[in-house]
Amino acid sequence: MKTLATSNIHTTRHAGKIVLVTGGSSGLGLATAERFVREGATVYITGRRQAELDDAAAKLGVIAIQGDIAKAADLDRIFATIREKSGRLDILFANAGGGEFTSLDQVTEAQFDKYFGINVKGTLFTVQKALSLMGPGSAIVLNGSAVSIKGPAAFGVYAATKAAVRSLARTWASDLKGRDIRINVVAPGTVVTPGYKTELGMNDQQIADFTAYTASITPLGRTGTPDEVAAAVSFLASDDASYITGVELFVDGGQTQI
Repeated sequence: MKTLATSNIHTTRHAGKIVLVTGGSSGLGLATAERFVREGATVYITGRRQAELDDAAAKLGVIAIQGDIAKAADLDRIFATIREKSGRLDILFANAGGGEFTSLDQVTEAQFDKYFGINVKGTLFTVQKALSLMGPGSAIVLNGSAVSIKGPAAFGVYAATKAAVRSLARTWASDLKGRDIRINVVAPGTVVTPGYKTELGMNDQQIADFTAYTASITPLGRTGTPDEVAAAVSFLASDDASYITGVELFVDGGQTQI
């Protein structure tokens, strides 16, 4: 099951396309960048950590640009680089984001500002600045989350940012009317990535317990893989989804549907 998404790749699905994956040096972003490369695209990735970007560039053959999407100057530099090197952008996967567990009585203003700054403000201005490079037939995919419609304890700020992302996609689908630029949201369920340790601060036992619990309440009886999310992003960005815009596609084994 876990190798299905990796093996079923259309190697020319995105041939000749110029793609940007923000937060592309690890986790879901890295898996999606790898898939786009294998499907024939020229891929740019961004991230805050230069060492991880360098590793990804060497491994995948992507073009890495260091930058923080929460900083306007970094976004300007990222898109100026793409304009100079490629002249256009066909696909944007606005993936960069973050979160942490904090109960309501412990949330600080700094935490709120940090995650709304990255997940909402950063995503908004990433899309806004990308549009100047995107023509008819382009596609935008935002990384949402299944928690946007759930109520996980101590995860309120993160869940609220992802609900905001979903709301923005609806509005932007209307804003882009007549431009033939599609925008959709992919909403992953439980997919273990390095961020479970680096962002959420979970240890191995906590991750194992959490994934076992999630598997027990999910119709498919397991958690997902980064490749399965990447496959959904690729579909939403492809001509196969040419009449799909404004939707939220849950990649969660059915957990949110029951």
